[in-house]
Amino acid sequence: MLAKERKQMGELQVVDLFSGCGGLSLGFQNAGFNVIAAFDNWRPAIEVYKLNFEHPIIEQDLNDVEEAVTKIVGFEPDIIVGGAPCQDFSTAGHQDESKGRAVLSVRFAEAVVAVRPKYFVMENVATIRNTESFAAVIKLLSRAGYGLTQRVLDASYCGVPQRRKRMFLIGAQDAQDGFLESYLDAAMSPVPMSIRDYLGDSLGIDHYFRVPTNYSRRAVFSIDEPSMTIRAVDRPIPSGYKGNPNDSAPVSEVRGLTPRERSLIQTFPETFNFVGSKGDINAMVGNAVPVNLASFVARALGRYISDEETDETTSS
Repeated sequence: MLAKERKQMGELQVVDLFSGCGGLSLGFQNAGFNVIAAFDNWRPAIEVYKLNFEHPIIEQDLNDVEEAVTKIVGFEPDIIVGGAPCQDFSTAGHQDESKGRAVLSVRFAEAVVAVRPKYFVMENVATIRNTESFAAVIKLLSRAGYGLTQRVLDASYCGVPQRRKRMFLIGAQDAQDGFLESYLDAAMSPVPMSIRDYLGDSLGIDHYFRVPTNYSRRAVFSIDEPSMTIRAVDRPIPSGYKGNPNDSAPVSEVRGLTPRERSLIQTFPETFNFVGSKGDINAMVGNAVPVNLASFVARALGRYISDEETDETTSS
């Protein structure tokens, strides 16, 4: 069936690469898209994905683009989405492209170029925009005929109670660069979302502890502000932390967030089933695209597609 025919029935088919436990998949599914398959190579996340989605997830090393593409094309995706591992770009990591994982963003672009879906969405940390890998991605996709929208989004303005800045690269065949900018702008909240805005008093706390990157920074935060970025690691309150003048409460009166609470701040629903070790769950939660952030981008893309279809119908 042709992609245009599927669009008319509201059945745009999505394949998620580097899916992890499924933040992007669930976000696009919640926005009304038909997610039909996912690919990943980390067994703990694959097991969690299987528990929460009816469509298949394929265990695949996506660094092997040729082999991966032979499997992806069989699903005939209209849209490919993905958030390749970002540790080599992240401010929480080494910010060293030579570490090896940086090339996976290029592998994502190579898969898109080979499969040639009508649209794609790539997510990564904001600092990727300063890298040689990202420049290579832009060149590959532009040469393949995709119009590109590059946008760093703060999740707290996109329905997520968390300060989390991420780069989204969104492409559409034969579109103008920047084609999705106005759609993203129109949906943006004028104010950031706090934890209390989203979860109310359900956590049973007013303040919480998050291990700072160094002890000169605050580590106690109020739920009346957006959460700090949920990271892939979770540590108990260290005995060496004596407090900071900017802490919202005394460190002696607070606790850290549980893995489940961290998943809620990532906007996974309470019904989402996580299994595995605490370390694995924290890693998959922290590395996930927040579900509501994925939905925010998906709905903007859906509105653009709908408007394009309307213009085509009017002009025909």
